[in-house]
Amino acid sequence: MNEVMTTWLLVAAIVFILEFSITAPYGKHASDKKGCKLPAGIAWLLMEALSPLIMAYQFYIGVNHNIVAWAFLIMWETHYIHRAFIYPLRLKLSKPVPVIIALSGASFNFVNAGLNGLQLFQWGPAYQESYLQTPKFIIGALTMAISFIMNILSDSILINLRKPGETGYKIPYGGLFKFVSCPNYFSEMMEWIGFAVATWTLSGLTFALWTVANLFPRAIANHKWYKQKFENYPNRKALIPFVL
Repeated sequence: MNEVMTTWLLVAAIVFILEFSITAPYGKHASDKKGCKLPAGIAWLLMEALSPLIMAYQFYIGVNHNIVAWAFLIMWETHYIHRAFIYPLRLKLSKPVPVIIALSGASFNFVNAGLNGLQLFQWGPAYQESYLQTPKFIIGALTMAISFIMNILSDSILINLRKPGETGYKIPYGGLFKFVSCPNYFSEMMEWIGFAVATWTLSGLTFALWTVANLFPRAIANHKWYKQKFENYPNRKALIPFVL
């Protein structure tokens, strides 16, 4: 399994490099070219729904069912139930998403949920219940919980930018938007870094690095887009407050 995750990490490194020159064509970077596209809400459901289902199934058929395993399952499911089934319902006038992007996202989540589920609930050693009192679990779980809240708040600001009947883009204000252009990406990255610390597994680390590989280049592209779109764009960093 370690060989599989090492290979998956190498793929993440390649994707990280490529995404600095090729920005995925959805959202602000959507292409006007015709093609097979899905409504944004449907696309998000397709991309994200596999992850909570696969993780729940891995837990169900797994051998590790103690309170620590339950804690990891709840952490995972909390994020993905929101992302797959609640977030899409909140979207308003988001642009359609190319089918290839939706399928790529679904494949990504299929692999990552599978790897994490296998290591946490089937092939990895069972955690002792005292693990919940260790600094790495406490720090990781708190980081994930706080970042999850920041993620929802940042998404809410973006979703509510347009009033009924309005179109076009606006500069987002409030929350962490005071400091960075993409606090939703920053908080998502911190969520999975927190999960990696809490679980202390190679699969968790792999997922965190994949999240960075996907979102870091896109945050840079979004920041550049904002600065080109708005002459009066505030002096913010792109992704990491006070740093980058």
